[in-house]
Amino acid sequence: MGNSIFTSRLAYRIFYVALSGLIILLHLVPLQTVPRGWAAPDFLMALTFAWMLRRPDYLPALLIAAVAFTGDLLLQRPPGLQAALVLIGAEFLRSRMILNRDLPFLVEWALVGAVVLGIALAERLVMAAIFVPLPRLGLTFIQALMTIAAYPLVVLATTHVLGIRKRTPGDVDPKGRLV
Repeated sequence: MGNSIFTSRLAYRIFYVALSGLIILLHLVPLQTVPRGWAAPDFLMALTFAWMLRRPDYLPALLIAAVAFTGDLLLQRPPGLQAALVLIGAEFLRSRMILNRDLPFLVEWALVGAVVLGIALAERLVMAAIFVPLPRLGLTFIQALMTIAAYPLVVLATTHVLGIRKRTPGDVDPKGRLV
Protein backbone atom coordinates (compact mmCIF):
# COMPACT_ATOMS: atom_id res chain seq x y z
CA MET A 1 0.00 0.00 0.00
CA GLY A 2 2.86 2.38 0.78
CA ASN A 3 4.32 1.84 -2.66
CA SER A 4 1.14 2.99 -4.42
CA ILE A 5 2.13 6.64 -4.04
CA PHE A 6 5.59 5.92 -5.42
CA THR A 7 4.12 3.83 -8.24
CA SER A 8 1.64 6.59 -9.13
CA ARG A 9 4.35 9.23 -9.24
CA LEU A 10 6.59 6.98 -11.28
CA ALA A 11 3.76 6.28 -13.71
CA TYR A 12 3.08 10.00 -14.19
CA ARG A 13 6.79 10.67 -14.68
CA ILE A 14 6.96 7.99 -17.36
CA PHE A 15 3.81 9.41 -18.92
CA TYR A 16 5.38 12.90 -18.93
CA VAL A 17 8.45 11.54 -20.73
CA ALA A 18 6.22 9.72 -23.25
CA LEU A 19 4.12 12.85 -23.92
CA SER A 20 7.27 14.92 -24.26
CA GLY A 21 8.68 12.41 -26.72
CA LEU A 22 5.47 12.59 -28.75
CA ILE A 23 5.63 16.39 -28.80
CA ILE A 24 9.26 16.32 -29.95
CA LEU A 25 8.43 13.70 -32.58
CA LEU A 26 5.62 15.86 -33.94
CA HIS A 27 8.08 18.76 -34.24
CA LEU A 28 10.45 16.55 -36.22
CA VAL A 29 7.88 15.18 -38.66
CA PRO A 30 7.85 17.30 -41.84
CA LEU A 31 4.20 18.25 -42.18
CA GLN A 32 4.93 21.07 -44.63
CA THR A 33 7.70 21.64 -47.11
CA VAL A 34 7.13 25.39 -47.36
CA PRO A 35 8.39 27.53 -44.45
CA ARG A 36 5.63 29.12 -42.40
CA GLY A 37 5.51 32.79 -41.51
CA TRP A 38 4.63 31.97 -37.90
CA ALA A 39 6.05 29.75 -35.20
CA ALA A 40 4.10 26.97 -33.54
CA PRO A 41 3.64 27.06 -29.76
CA ASP A 42 6.15 25.31 -27.55
CA PHE A 43 3.84 22.63 -26.19
CA LEU A 44 6.67 21.01 -24.25
CA MET A 45 7.18 24.18 -22.21
CA ALA A 46 3.42 24.62 -21.72
CA LEU A 47 3.04 20.99 -20.62
CA THR A 48 5.93 21.32 -18.17
CA PHE A 49 4.52 24.48 -16.62
CA ALA A 50 0.97 23.10 -16.43
CA TRP A 51 2.16 19.96 -14.64
CA MET A 52 4.46 21.99 -12.41
CA LEU A 53 1.61 24.19 -11.21
CA ARG A 54 -0.68 21.23 -10.66
CA ARG A 55 1.53 18.49 -9.23
CA PRO A 56 5.15 19.59 -8.78
CA ASP A 57 5.95 16.27 -7.11
CA TYR A 58 5.49 14.55 -10.49
CA LEU A 59 8.31 16.56 -12.10
CA PRO A 60 11.71 16.48 -10.42
CA ALA A 61 14.21 19.01 -11.71
CA LEU A 62 16.47 16.35 -13.21
CA LEU A 63 13.59 14.95 -15.29
CA ILE A 64 12.69 18.40 -16.63
CA ALA A 65 16.32 19.10 -17.48
CA ALA A 66 16.77 15.75 -19.21
CA VAL A 67 13.62 16.08 -21.32
CA ALA A 68 14.32 19.71 -22.26
CA PHE A 69 17.97 18.94 -23.09
CA THR A 70 16.86 16.05 -25.30
CA GLY A 71 14.49 18.47 -27.02
CA ASP A 72 17.35 20.92 -27.53
CA LEU A 73 19.51 18.26 -29.15
CA LEU A 74 16.81 16.77 -31.37
CA LEU A 75 15.35 20.11 -32.46
CA GLN A 76 18.82 21.56 -33.17
CA ARG A 77 18.62 24.40 -30.70
CA PRO A 78 21.70 25.59 -28.79
CA PRO A 79 22.36 22.61 -26.49
CA GLY A 80 21.26 23.27 -22.96
CA LEU A 81 20.18 26.88 -23.36
CA GLN A 82 16.43 26.41 -23.49
CA ALA A 83 16.72 23.43 -21.14
CA ALA A 84 18.35 25.65 -18.53
CA LEU A 85 15.83 28.44 -19.04
CA VAL A 86 12.83 26.08 -18.85
CA LEU A 87 14.29 24.53 -15.70
CA ILE A 88 14.76 27.97 -14.14
CA GLY A 89 11.19 28.92 -15.11
CA ALA A 90 9.78 25.65 -13.75
CA GLU A 91 11.65 26.02 -10.47
CA PHE A 92 10.43 29.61 -10.20
CA LEU A 93 6.87 28.33 -10.58
CA ARG A 94 7.53 25.53 -8.07
CA SER A 95 8.71 28.09 -5.54
CA ARG A 96 5.42 29.96 -5.97
CA MET A 97 3.33 26.79 -5.66
CA ILE A 98 1.81 27.55 -2.25
CA LEU A 99 0.87 31.08 -3.33
CA ASN A 100 -0.62 29.90 -6.64
CA ARG A 101 -2.79 27.14 -5.21
CA ASP A 102 -5.72 29.43 -4.41
CA LEU A 103 -5.31 31.97 -7.20
CA PRO A 104 -7.77 32.10 -10.10
CA PHE A 105 -6.74 30.69 -13.45
CA LEU A 106 -6.31 34.11 -15.09
CA VAL A 107 -3.62 35.02 -12.56
CA GLU A 108 -1.91 31.66 -13.16
CA TRP A 109 -2.10 32.24 -16.89
CA ALA A 110 -0.58 35.72 -16.52
CA LEU A 111 2.21 34.31 -14.35
CA VAL A 112 3.00 31.58 -16.87
CA GLY A 113 2.82 34.17 -19.66
CA ALA A 114 5.37 36.34 -17.88
CA VAL A 115 7.67 33.34 -17.41
CA VAL A 116 7.34 32.35 -21.09
CA LEU A 117 8.09 35.90 -22.25
CA GLY A 118 11.02 36.05 -19.82
CA ILE A 119 12.41 32.82 -21.24
CA ALA A 120 12.06 34.12 -24.82
CA LEU A 121 13.82 37.37 -23.92
CA ALA A 122 16.57 35.64 -21.92
CA GLU A 123 17.18 33.17 -24.74
CA ARG A 124 17.61 36.00 -27.25
CA LEU A 125 19.91 37.93 -24.91
CA VAL A 126 22.15 34.92 -24.26
CA MET A 127 22.29 34.02 -27.94
CA ALA A 128 23.14 37.61 -28.85
CA ALA A 129 25.84 37.75 -26.16
CA ILE A 130 27.61 34.69 -27.55
CA PHE A 131 27.13 35.80 -31.16
CA VAL A 132 24.87 32.95 -32.27
CA PRO A 133 22.73 33.79 -35.31
CA LEU A 134 19.34 34.85 -34.03
CA PRO A 135 15.97 34.00 -35.53
CA ARG A 136 13.81 36.95 -36.46
CA LEU A 137 12.53 38.83 -33.43
CA GLY A 138 8.96 38.55 -34.67
CA LEU A 139 9.12 34.76 -34.85
CA THR A 140 10.51 34.51 -31.33
CA PHE A 141 7.71 36.56 -29.84
CA ILE A 142 5.04 34.96 -32.02
CA GLN A 143 6.13 31.59 -30.63
CA ALA A 144 6.01 32.97 -27.08
CA LEU A 145 2.55 34.44 -27.64
CA MET A 146 1.34 31.22 -29.27
CA THR A 147 2.64 29.26 -26.28
CA ILE A 148 0.80 31.60 -23.93
CA ALA A 149 -2.36 31.26 -26.02
CA ALA A 150 -2.06 27.46 -26.06
CA TYR A 151 -1.52 27.21 -22.30
CA PRO A 152 -5.25 27.11 -21.40
CA LEU A 153 -5.76 24.22 -23.85
CA VAL A 154 -2.85 22.34 -22.30
CA VAL A 155 -4.27 22.95 -18.82
CA LEU A 156 -7.70 21.78 -19.98
CA ALA A 157 -6.22 18.58 -21.39
CA THR A 158 -4.06 18.10 -18.30
CA THR A 159 -6.89 18.44 -15.83
CA HIS A 160 -9.83 16.89 -17.67
CA VAL A 161 -8.20 14.26 -19.87
CA LEU A 162 -5.20 13.25 -17.77
CA GLY A 163 -6.78 13.96 -14.38
CA ILE A 164 -3.86 15.96 -12.98
CA ARG A 165 -5.39 18.47 -10.61
CA LYS A 166 -3.94 20.88 -8.10
CA ARG A 167 -3.32 19.37 -4.71
CA THR A 168 -5.64 20.60 -1.99
CA PRO A 169 -4.85 20.67 1.73
CA GLY A 170 -7.12 17.63 2.31
CA ASP A 171 -5.38 15.35 -0.20
CA VAL A 172 -4.08 12.69 2.20
CA ASP A 173 -4.40 8.94 2.38
CA PRO A 174 -5.86 7.14 5.45
CA LYS A 175 -2.43 7.18 7.12
CA GLY A 176 -2.12 10.97 6.78
CA ARG A 177 0.47 11.01 3.98
CA LEU A 178 0.17 13.38 1.03
CA VAL A 179 -1.39 11.80 -2.04
